[in-house]
Amino acid sequence: MCIVRSSVSSALQGMISKDSIETAYAFMHQKLRVYEHSTMDWQKDDIEMIIGSYADDINPELLTLLSGGRADFLKDHKKFQDDITHAVAVLEKML
Repeated sequence: MCIVRSSVSSALQGMISKDSIETAYAFMHQKLRVYEHSTMDWQKDDIEMIIGSYADDINPELLTLLSGGRADFLKDHKKFQDDITHAVAVLEKML
């Protein structure tokens, strides 16, 4: 799931600031680590809500690159862990 289409990636990456990438990576990486190790459902729910809200405000080009155009990216409870894991992996490669 961590494959980024190179043609889309190249075109979009030029419109995304390094600061946007670094900020998104730091925030999502931190939340992913807590999410992965949490045993509290309420804490995981809070993280899903926070990241979903963050996705509403993230650089639109960056979100498109991470999501592959999927409208429910980082907002679907059933796919959340896969989505955030994918996002962190892609962002790490972009750093």
